[in-house]
Amino acid sequence: MATYTALDDLDLPALAARYGLREPVAQPMKGGAANSSFRLDTPHDGRAYVLSALDNHDAASARHLAGVTRGFARLGLPTAQVVANRDGEDVTLVGDRPFLLKDHIAGEVEDPLPSALLPAAGELLATLHGLVPEGLDLPVGTRRLSAEHRAAAGDFPDRDFAAWLDGRLAEIGRHEAGHRRPHTAIHGDLFADNLIVRPDRRLSVIDWETASLDDPLLDLGMAAVGLCQDAAGHLSTERLRLLLHGYNSLRPLTAEDRAELPVEIVHAAVIIAFHRYHRHNVRFPNPDRATYYRLMVAFAESVPRDATG
Repeated sequence: MATYTALDDLDLPALAARYGLREPVAQPMKGGAANSSFRLDTPHDGRAYVLSALDNHDAASARHLAGVTRGFARLGLPTAQVVANRDGEDVTLVGDRPFLLKDHIAGEVEDPLPSALLPAAGELLATLHGLVPEGLDLPVGTRRLSAEHRAAAGDFPDRDFAAWLDGRLAEIGRHEAGHRRPHTAIHGDLFADNLIVRPDRRLSVIDWETASLDDPLLDLGMAAVGLCQDAAGHLSTERLRLLLHGYNSLRPLTAEDRAELPVEIVHAAVIIAFHRYHRHNVRFPNPDRATYYRLMVAFAESVPRDATG
């Protein structure tokens, strides 16, 4: 099983001293597949923060994540503001575990995201894709399955799943070979748990761990997986229509883009299916999650070739 930081594991007095916080009160926050987060409240001044224990990072990758988060905030995206410690550093090490402190964004995660907010999510993604990401030092193509990932899939005990992955990736590769698009900054994980619905019903986006430079259609495909499922776990073309309505209002898709988007929706589902299988059956075996990947297989198979109309 993966090892995460629990509330009892926090050296809260030491962290409070490093950040100059007065008697913070901590409580665990839900969500977070890779890290542990806690809400910190300081009753004397009424401020609230989010403290993330970056369980799956070393100091260097934690600092990179902090820099990317700061960079997107600097570029005007509605996202979390990183709080430096008293030494002016974005990342605080306690032992060998890095911590990142951010201002708490007032609001709630609403999962599934209400249909009325899907256009706003589309607008947010279009805004991101229109940015010039200078100075962010984003990696290229890291949301995709690498050669190492594909080699690992070849050894999966579920041979039918391994064959499905290989076949789908081959099909996607053939499609992409003839449709090269300029790379933009992408979020890579625009699921409902990475969107905060603020009290004014506007959206903020959090969690930049999968940010990279890549095809914006792959990012739209990932958002379709994360935000456009129906009650049966299949693609809802109506929810997709609402997401694209907002996206097109700022960054209109071409006819070719619309024709190719269903391929990238499937691509995104294949990526998620791989990571679910690998995480819950290989890296951190978890019987309760062992078949979780099959939901993504069913989702991918539900995507019609004319999903965008």
